[in-house]
Parts: sequence; structure tokens; C-alpha cells
Amino acid sequence: MNKISFNKKKFNHKIFQSVESVLRSGWLTHGGYTSLFEKEFSKYVKSKYAVTVSSCTAALHLSCLACGFKKGDEVIVPSMTHVATAHAVEYTGAKPVFADINLYDGNINFNEIEKKVTNKTKGIIVVHMAGSICDMKKIQNFCKKKKIKIIEDCAHALGTKSDNTFTGNFGMSGCFSFYPTKQITTGEGGMLTTNNYSFYKKIKKLKAFGIDKDIDKRKKQGTYNVQLLGYNYRMTDFQAAMGYNQILNYKKNLQLRKKLAFLYFKILSNNSNIKLPKFDKESSYFIFQIFIKKNIRDKILKFFQNNGIGVSIHYAKPIPDMIYYKKKYKLNLNNFNNSKIYADTNISLPISEYMSREQVQFICKKLLLAIKIYDK
Repeated sequence: MNKISFNKKKFNHKIFQSVESVLRSGWLTHGGYTSLFEKEFSKYVKSKYAVTVSSCTAALHLSCLACGFKKGDEVIVPSMTHVATAHAVEYTGAKPVFADINLYDGNINFNEIEKKVTNKTKGIIVVHMAGSICDMKKIQNFCKKKKIKIIEDCAHALGTKSDNTFTGNFGMSGCFSFYPTKQITTGEGGMLTTNNYSFYKKIKKLKAFGIDKDIDKRKKQGTYNVQLLGYNYRMTDFQAAMGYNQILNYKKNLQLRKKLAFLYFKILSNNSNIKLPKFDKESSYFIFQIFIKKNIRDKILKFFQNNGIGVSIHYAKPIPDMIYYKKKYKLNLNNFNNSKIYADTNISLPISEYMSREQVQFICKKLLLAIKIYDK
């Protein structure tokens, strides 16, 4: 069988045509595709507002700023996530406080949230790991009582929902990623969703230098005022053209991913050497994660590589084990046991709407063979 990439992407002719039309127009930013993408994305996730940004990190940073997090505040984040989640808090001067995760779904553990709350706690960033949603009902009720603001890191979770509500609608904002490995990609890029009008208006200003009016709302071109200290976190229009054409087909593509995820479960669920999270029909399955014994994990990764199968790890280290955070906050990794086990045992298998059932079966066959070879 030919090589299987970790996250295969295909771009149809409509995407090429749209990008070419932007390049030919000369209107490379602030253009029509930006607003089209925002409207279609908002329609899909059923949020009132959506704002294109330059990355999910930018969306997280803007959300923290719009929530008013500052020096002296504390914001709870999961100990196992991409470092951008913690960085966004750190940028504001607030302190990220790390809470351990559930072992096999990777989501923040609710009991750990309760332990970490102090009178300085102003917010929490939940991460829907691998596309599986956190226990949002319990988290929402708790945060409402404590007057804690919720930000959702939805980098993995486009299309994930619970009780018929999509991720990105449970807190002040949802932050989505369009990095090349994600379900939709614009190269780099992101989207911020919210249902709060004043929050939306503040985000619009913050992402574009603090300027008071969008370019199409100015009575006289080149004239504007600056109301606050903002950033250049804008998405280009050719990126928006890519995203717009992909979101139109995403509902169908997500169903294809779910079918492949179910096939993985069907083949692997009865093997005692492999730990799997529960199958979740509402997950977006950004990745399909399995958990293998620590002493053979790296051997199996090498085996996949030698057999032309692209795999990855999400993630190799808990944030409290990274030098910057470990030194600054004097963190003890023994307080994050689940995160450490998760980091040492997880493997992300390929999953994409462009893969076939035969490829999934081939990957599973090779995985089971590798376990038989190395687990002695």
C-alpha cells in the first residue's frame, strides 16, 4: 500500500478559483471572502457572531484581553494541551493555573478545577481534546456560581456538540484553529465565535489595531480613530476564500471522519493492549487517539514510520513539564499524574475524510502486528 499521510488534504478546483479571484482583484485583505467565511462559519456552529483572526492563538489572546484578565488574576487551564492555551493567559500578565486531566479523554478534570479555584480566579480555558467535548454542563453551572468566565479552546473541536449545542457556544468565546493539520485549513488562521454583542465589538477592534471602524464603514477612506491598544491579528482574504469553500462541505466531510473513527473502534476495542477513549458520536475526531504501554510506545511509532504510516503525539509533554512554566511557577509534575501518563502513552493515528476503509484496516493490521512483536 502507498504511504498514508497523517492528515491528508485535498483542495478542489473551487478553492483554487476563489484564491485566484482574490489575487486578481488586488483586494487581498478586508475583502468579501472574509465576511462570507465569518457568516457561513457562524451559521454552521450556530453562534451569533464569528470573527476571522490570524490563528487560534490570536483568538485565545484576544478572548483573554476582552475578558479583562490582568496581572494578579488567575486563569485555570488544563495541564495537557498545546502550549498556546497557557501562553494566551501569560500574555495578559495573568497567571495560568494548571489543572490535571481525565486519563483517556484528555479533557480537564472537574474535581481538579474545584481544587484550583481561589479568590483570584477570574477565568477558565477549557480544551476539547481530540474533538471530545468537556463536561460543559457541570463546568458552566460551577463557573456561574463562582462568577468565572469561560473561554473554549476549540482548536480540535469544529463540529463537536453536546445536547445539540456546538462547541464555541458554552462560554464567552470559542477559539478555532485552521492550522494545516486541522479539519479545515487556511495554512495559518483561526476563528473566534461569541454570542455577546459587546464582546464581539471589542474583539473586532482589538484584532485590528484598536481602530474604531471597519474599512467598509468609513465615510472617507483612510480616516479612522484608535480607541484602544490593539493588534494586527487579521486574516487575509485569500485565506478566507480557502476557509469559506471548505466550511460549505464540512458537514458531509465530518460524517466521513466519524465513519472511519467508528471503524477504528470496531477493530481495536477488544484488544487488551490498547486503551481507547469512549466512542463519541458527537466528536469531530480531529485525531484518533490510542494509548499504548509506555515501554513500547516509541518502538511502535518507529514501526509506523518504517511502514510509511504517518502518526503523531498529542502531546509529548504536559505544559507544567516545559522549562518556561516549570521554572517560573516552580511546578511539580507529580501533581499532574494523568497528564504525564497521557503524554507517555498516546499515539494519534491518521484520520481524514480522504482516507479509505482499506487504509484504516491496513493501519490497524500493522498496529496489532507491532504490538505482537514488541509487547513481550
